[in-house]
Amino acid sequence: MLRTLSRHIREYKKASLLTPFFMVLEVMMEMIIPLMMASIIDDGIQAGNLSHILRMGVLMLLVAGASLFSGIMGGYYGAKASCGFAKNLRKAMYENIQSFSFANIDKFSTAGLITRLTTDVTNLQMAYQMILRMCFRSPVSLLCAMFMAFTISPRLSLVYVAAVLILGVCLAVITTKAHKYFSQVFPKYDDLNASVQENVSAIRVVKAFVREDYEKLRFTTASENIHRMFVKAERVIVFNGPLMQTASYGCIIVISWLGAQMIVGSQLSTGNLMSLLTYCINILMNLMMLSMIFVMLTMSAASARRISEVRTETSTLTNPEKPDYDIPDGSICFEHVTFRYNDSAERPVLDDINLSIRSGETIGIIGATGSSKSSLVSLISRLYDAGEGRVLVGGKDVRTYDLDTLRNEVSVVLQKNVLFSGTIYENLRWGDPEATDEECQRACRLACADEFIERFPEGYHTHIEQGGSNVSGGQKQRLCIARALLKKPKILILDDSTSAVDTATDAKIRRSFATEIPNTTKLIIAQRISSVRHADRIIVLEDGIINGFGTHEELLKTNDIYREVYESQTAGGGDFDEGGAA
Repeated sequence: MLRTLSRHIREYKKASLLTPFFMVLEVMMEMIIPLMMASIIDDGIQAGNLSHILRMGVLMLLVAGASLFSGIMGGYYGAKASCGFAKNLRKAMYENIQSFSFANIDKFSTAGLITRLTTDVTNLQMAYQMILRMCFRSPVSLLCAMFMAFTISPRLSLVYVAAVLILGVCLAVITTKAHKYFSQVFPKYDDLNASVQENVSAIRVVKAFVREDYEKLRFTTASENIHRMFVKAERVIVFNGPLMQTASYGCIIVISWLGAQMIVGSQLSTGNLMSLLTYCINILMNLMMLSMIFVMLTMSAASARRISEVRTETSTLTNPEKPDYDIPDGSICFEHVTFRYNDSAERPVLDDINLSIRSGETIGIIGATGSSKSSLVSLISRLYDAGEGRVLVGGKDVRTYDLDTLRNEVSVVLQKNVLFSGTIYENLRWGDPEATDEECQRACRLACADEFIERFPEGYHTHIEQGGSNVSGGQKQRLCIARALLKKPKILILDDSTSAVDTATDAKIRRSFATEIPNTTKLIIAQRISSVRHADRIIVLEDGIINGFGTHEELLKTNDIYREVYESQTAGGGDFDEGGAA
């Protein structure tokens, strides 16, 4: 885990080395100041030597200035290194997430990935800065103060040793107990982010069903879970402060008492006692800083583990060593394909599928909800890989193709249509970044999107809000179809992508496909018979098995499922656009 995370320091290695250097330099300057104070008291004030006082005073100012400069530079380089480390970590995580297959994404919730990219990375950023600054400064300062104290009075310095040992044991117990709670608190952040994300993205549904109170309760519950876990952790950590204060004041009292007796017995000077008290405060303050570091590291260890899980996750889909970049045509063949989302699942999602589709054919796919229609087409563009058997495109196994090449030639309009914030042109050019305005407008005409775009005051320059919230469901679907067409694919897959479009417009889209892109293989998943009845052939799926495959007329005669769906949808006289769809 540490090796994985340390790789992201990269160009900030210099800053990461300079930070502890300046921290140690600051400590060295601080250690000299108490000795100068002792000299001023013993050799200046008590001896009545004014020139020595002035000389040491100037030296103290110079040393204090050097200490201040070192602290500033240490803070600067520490901030630069930690912020850069966090930047690289976020970038690497985000890039790795982009490479994930659907199977990888299924392992992590959306809210969990957001928490890892934000809260967890911020925790590591703070921890790394603390490591560079305090983890070097505090131990070095503590050891130097101990050494200086022993040079003045080994006998009195044993008080520090006893205090350090007692506090070290107490801190180990505290941090061990606190770690258990911090490991549990970050998954609670995932639940909180999930609540916010779902509420904001589905705010119209929430208001339509008057579920604001329910959502408030859900958020409050998630928030209280985080609060409860943090309170449990803080109840353990809170003992840190009183322990440090007790040790600090206890040491001061003991050293003052013993030191006063030694001064009376001429075994110690007043200046040295002042130095010892200064070192006492220094040692105990550094112990307190170390305890804070342990708490921060305990909390960040849970974040580091969660980040490493994402960072080390490798895609289940990889390019072959020598990928094929040439896809001859849009023919599709399934050879004894069996597929499971989870290898441990007893029952496959798709079971022994055998299909042969010619290039340029229009294939309808129909079946009940949960019959694995979307799973079937997901294998064509390698959104998932088949567990058994082969999927061939253009006569070649899809696993032999370069992934980007395959997905550029297999254009998919998914069941859940997504638009991004930006103009209509910007959304369309997701299909082809180099597409001209004329090409975008032609794609919109094929998808019957031009009729509503031209009614917008700004036309194709109309701004689409995030998620396409300012257009209707049908308009969103047509824009997504146009975006897919801009890729000029050899295979076009419409996964129930006209469900929100009226049947008349659906018929126009099908007609334009037949006349304008005849050489493109078209797979149309639909619930309406009218959307697929004029396809060259139709696949009927039932529970992941092909129940029927043929033309509309053939299936009416031979397939009970298809005939039942057809009769249920046409019992009232058929779709009103049926004549136009022919």
